[in-house]
Amino acid sequence: MSIRNEFLDLQRRIGESVLGQDDVVRQVLLGLLANGHVLLESLPGLAKTRTVKALAEHLDTRMSRIQFTPDLLPSDITGGEVLHSKDGQNQIRFEPGPLFGNIILADEINRAPAKVQAALLEAMEERQITVAGESHAMPELFMVLATQNPIEQEGTYALPEAQMDRFLMKVQLDYPSAENESEVLRLLRAEEKQGLKGDRPAVQRLDPALVFKARLEISEIHVAESIDRYLIDLVNASRSAADYDADLARWIAIGASPRGAISLDRVARAHAWLEGQDFVSPDDVRAIMLPVLRHRLQLSYDAVADGVSADQVVQRMLDVVAVPA
Repeated sequence: MSIRNEFLDLQRRIGESVLGQDDVVRQVLLGLLANGHVLLESLPGLAKTRTVKALAEHLDTRMSRIQFTPDLLPSDITGGEVLHSKDGQNQIRFEPGPLFGNIILADEINRAPAKVQAALLEAMEERQITVAGESHAMPELFMVLATQNPIEQEGTYALPEAQMDRFLMKVQLDYPSAENESEVLRLLRAEEKQGLKGDRPAVQRLDPALVFKARLEISEIHVAESIDRYLIDLVNASRSAADYDADLARWIAIGASPRGAISLDRVARAHAWLEGQDFVSPDDVRAIMLPVLRHRLQLSYDAVADGVSADQVVQRMLDVVAVPA
């Protein structure tokens, strides 16, 4: 089986555990292939945590779950220096926290204050943390999958803009269809029955080495100059909106950073690879625009007053920017 088929099979197996969220599963998989972090947002109970656990369960890796609460301290997630006594000698050693894993489930990340959320910034961008002047590298396979409830929910804090920008994608989950919800009930009954009998079937796990091999193949995907220009034009439409559309100029207060263009390129190449292509097409870019850019735009008061969402703004950008031939 080819590496691509291994990942398509992984997508299928995760989809069997998370019913009715095929697009979400695919976008999380794209985040893994593109070596980025993913933020999942929805109302409570829409399978955010289950999606992350399903991914970790089907990968032969170590998962760490961090439950974010208002009283959490930065050292609770990064670890810290601890005094040890051995043979009458006192030693101070660094004890890694739960952040030192492969798949990190940052559950309800926006229920912790900004000080704790900011503790993730260095780890997410530099793949290391610094304690007492000494740097500690994260594992080679390191991915933060954070879940959050909409900021209108009680007891939530808005994530700092700098941290939002470090998420490769923001994935939004919606209610499943009636048919899928019926299947969810049957699936959970079957899992409950298996748990009571103690005969849960063995889970097929993907070798993490295949993730790195897939990323190597993705790095060789061809990107034409016209696609580069298209990516840049799309990002510039959020910065110099008046040059493209009057409504965009009214709706966007601050556009996407250069990290947005970099993320578009990485995820578009991963999407093309997963589609079985050896080049990036405009359709690959358009397919991943929403999750990659929706959280990087700061909307104006006019947009809020007009009831315009970030997704609608991104869609307008796709409408007004010319697609390369």
